[in-house]
Amino acid sequence: QCPWGAPNTTSISCSLADVMSEQLAKELQLEEENAAFPEVVAVAEGPFITGENIDTSSDLMLAQMLQMEFDREYDAQLRREEKKINGDSKVSISFENYRKVHPYDSDSSEDEVDWQDTRHDPYRADKPTTTPRKGFIGKGKDITTKHDEVVCGRKNTARMENFAPEFQVGDGIGMDLKLSNQVFNALKQHAYSEERRSARLHEKKEHSTAEKAVDPKTRLLLYKMVNAGMLETITGCISTGKESVVFHAYGGKSATEDKVIPPECAIKVFKTTLNEFKNRDKYIKDDYRFKDRFSKLNPRKIIRMWAEKEMHNLTRMQNAGIPCPQVVILKKHVLVMSFIGQDQVPAPKLKDVTLSSEDMKKAYYQILNMMQQLYKECNLVHADLSEYNMLWHDGKVWLIDVSQSVEPTHPHGLEFLFRDCRNVSQFFQKGGVAEALNERELFNAVSGLNITADNEVDFQAEIEALEKMNEDHVQNHGKKLSMFSSDGDPPIYDE
Repeated sequence: QCPWGAPNTTSISCSLADVMSEQLAKELQLEEENAAFPEVVAVAEGPFITGENIDTSSDLMLAQMLQMEFDREYDAQLRREEKKINGDSKVSISFENYRKVHPYDSDSSEDEVDWQDTRHDPYRADKPTTTPRKGFIGKGKDITTKHDEVVCGRKNTARMENFAPEFQVGDGIGMDLKLSNQVFNALKQHAYSEERRSARLHEKKEHSTAEKAVDPKTRLLLYKMVNAGMLETITGCISTGKESVVFHAYGGKSATEDKVIPPECAIKVFKTTLNEFKNRDKYIKDDYRFKDRFSKLNPRKIIRMWAEKEMHNLTRMQNAGIPCPQVVILKKHVLVMSFIGQDQVPAPKLKDVTLSSEDMKKAYYQILNMMQQLYKECNLVHADLSEYNMLWHDGKVWLIDVSQSVEPTHPHGLEFLFRDCRNVSQFFQKGGVAEALNERELFNAVSGLNITADNEVDFQAEIEALEKMNEDHVQNHGKKLSMFSSDGDPPIYDE
């Protein structure tokens, strides 16, 4: 009755055989496990846990079960990665080729396979069935040979995939398109031609100047000018023509004290291709200054001589006081000059500017005076004088593009002069200048030859006769002096 008293223990007696019984030990263990973990009872009674299942005794089966569980987790991770990367994008990727799908995996289904699986793409057309080695399939009336129109058409459509990537063939296979041999051969030949043409254009673009662009050699020259401090920066292209591309640049510091670089410069890059100006050589091959150096087999040499020719002509004009760009430097086929304009805006051409009657008259007399100075003092003929090569800046006319200018002793020098007189006379007569002379009167006023002819045909015939006589004189005497001479200096016209 005392709470601090010793409890009365009752000992249960058992035999030694009961203590050593293995069946009794298992029953006691199960009772303890059921009492401690009642929820594990159902699992414990499963077919894979009980010792009575003979399959669990195989290590291979256990390894396969563990590997299957690992592969399921790996595939689930791949699907999560796909969903994360693709998102809402219309173009998605698939990791289907990396999934571990087992044939005995009962949980895998077709719904889990991405529709963009490359092995089962529903939008990829099946390849056309090929005929067997014997050359035909079927029997009797249903026989189909390898020359069948439908079979050949599908084969030709599938073979279009072998064309160059630049040749767009479309989705002909998906539309079950059937191409005849004639059409396929024509497309194949066209694809090869386009591939060769693309290669030629790419090579031409890499080795020659193009529209509003320069080749790597020219780009290197411009970089050297900027790095040397001669040019501060090159802003962009301001003009393109058949012979050159003109860029605007800001001048930098001068390398020498006697050479002053203007604040704004014009960079004239002569094109290294002769395709747009094929008759360029006729202006230079008969010029005594470059006759010994002329070689039609070397296009780049011609371009350098062309740039050098413009530099020399501009120098002559500048020394005579004719308004023209000032030469800064010449590097191969790149000519740097002073910029005619202000704040990156080039001066307008005479054809684009609207002048009053007084300014038009002033411009005419100024051009007439410059043509006489060019002929008499500079010993030059512009050879391409028109409203396209004359700029209006600061109330006066400026001459540009003199690379084709030649001396009067040139075999076609007087023809070029007559052409310039025709262009100038027609422009100012249309512009309303009443004092404008016609082309024959202007020719005599500039050259002082006083050719008398009633019509233009006879006038040009006399010009050709004079050129022929002068050419024979130069060949016989080996001099650049002209045989024809004017009776005194040509009159200087002024307002």
